[in-house]
Order: sequence, then structure tokens, then C-alpha cells
Amino acid sequence: MAEKIVIALGGNALQSGKGEATAEAQLKVVKKTCEHIADISCAGYEIGLVHGNGPQVGRILLASETAKDVTPAMPFDVCGAQSQGYIGYHIQQALRYALAKRNRNIPVVTIETQTIVERKDPAFKTPTKPIGPFYTEEEAKRMQEAKGYTMKEDAGRGWRRVVASPLPRKIVEIDAIRTLWPSTITISVGGGGIPVVEKRNGALEGVAAVIDKDFGAELLAEEIGADILMILTEVENVAINFNKPDQKNLTSMTLEEADRYIEEGQFAPGSMLPKVEAAMKFVRTYPNKKAIITSLDKAVDALNGKTGTVITFA
Repeated sequence: MAEKIVIALGGNALQSGKGEATAEAQLKVVKKTCEHIADISCAGYEIGLVHGNGPQVGRILLASETAKDVTPAMPFDVCGAQSQGYIGYHIQQALRYALAKRNRNIPVVTIETQTIVERKDPAFKTPTKPIGPFYTEEEAKRMQEAKGYTMKEDAGRGWRRVVASPLPRKIVEIDAIRTLWPSTITISVGGGGIPVVEKRNGALEGVAAVIDKDFGAELLAEEIGADILMILTEVENVAINFNKPDQKNLTSMTLEEADRYIEEGQFAPGSMLPKVEAAMKFVRTYPNKKAIITSLDKAVDALNGKTGTVITFA
């Protein structure tokens, strides 16, 4: 049987740091990304894709709030849903073509995905994730009073709205993903999923939050019984003493070693740390399986054991 692999795509898979923040520029980068994804599919793996959406959802929110005097601004969860749609559309279009060039005609489908979070998650008490545009202190205070937003000063650049980053607990559309999985490449849990809470009557309600896409990918990998969780980023290997003269690239890492490195503060919060923690969670749940962290252009080599950092239980 083909091995199942959940691939979490980093921001560099969607847009170039040097390119313009336009839909056209994103599609150009996505086309290159999908060449690598198609190669993985041709190697015989069953694939599910998860992508980030931080910059995109921020721009959608900015556009919505800028035009608030012309048309009502959309709530944050709706902006997240919009980002899933247009990013998924780009990946579908580009990956379908990349596969067709290789005579591998597999359907590619985007699933608008809701992810349940707990209303009592401690993250809601201390929102830390900045989103949207910068405001003056006076504007920020007005928004805080009028809308109940949490506003914080951001590195001397102005004030921004911050939202919580709770842990994902359940993927609402998981049954649809499981049904499609054997025959289709699914793009799901985009941006970690649209965060929703479950009300007492069973109804779902969107909340203003950002779910880390690596933890969303890890939950998907658990739910579909993936053999490999692959987290793609800008670097080929996880490293300790990063950007220092004694930097050491890691080819492998056990849970015990990863715990020690985290205690030493080796991995930056908001950067490598959540990737390592998501990988650890997966192999802790499935001790006989593995997670891989590597760069997009080295993904195939990493699956063949030639590079990347492999995280295992022991």
C-alpha cells in the first residue's frame, strides 16, 4: 500500500520574500511549488496538503477594513475562509497542470475546513498573534472601546490588533477528507483551519483566532493515520546554534533530544519551535512513525533519506 503523507507548506511555498504581494505573484510561486509536490506524488505517495495563510488573511482583512465606509467589513473568520478559497484555487490549478505534464491524472480538491478550538483555551486570555494594519495609539484605543479588540504596540511601528492562537482539537470535515483521500490530493485545514467553537446546542461559531498551520497539519496527520508528517520550510535542516559560528545542522532528532534543545532555547518561537513541537506531537502519538522537517526543494531527497531532519520517538 502507498504511504500516506501530510505535507505542511511554509510561507515560501506561496510567495517570494522579494516578490510583490499580488495574486499574480503568488500564483507564479505556487506553480514552482507544485512541481515539487507533483514529483512526490509520482514517487507513489498518497498526499494531503496543508498551507499557511498569515500574510494573505492579513491583506484580506486590511482590504475589508479599508473599504468599511463603502461595504461592511468582514469578520476575521470569514477572511480566513476567503484565504482558504483563493490559495486552494491557486494550488489546485497549478498542481493539476504539473501532474498532467507527468501523465499522472489525479483529482486535486480544496476543502473549506473548520477546526474546533476550545473556548477555554488559555491562548484566548493572552492574545499574541498580530493581524491586519497598523494604527495610531488613538485609533487603537477607539477600536478597543468600540469593538472590544485587543490592541498592542508592535515594535515601534504602531498599534495592531492581536488575536489568540489556540491549539486545534478537531477537524470538522475530517470524514470528507478521509473519503476523498485514497483517490484525490486534498488541500485542507488551510491556515490551520477556520477556528470555530462548539456551542452547547452543537452549533459551530467562528472566532477571531489564528491556528498554527503546523499543528493543524499534525492533527490532520493523526486523524487520517498518516505514515509521515512532512513540514516544509525555508531551511534544509533543523539546526542548533542557528546563525552562529558553531551552527550544527541536524539530520535526526529523538523526542528526548528535541526536549533538551527546547529547554536550551535552541528554536525560535513563531519560527522553528512550532514546527519541532508539531513533529514531536506526531511521533509521540505514533511512536513507529516519523516526521520530517526540510526545505521545499529538498522534499524528495528528504523522503529518500538523503537530507532533512527526521524526528523519531527514540
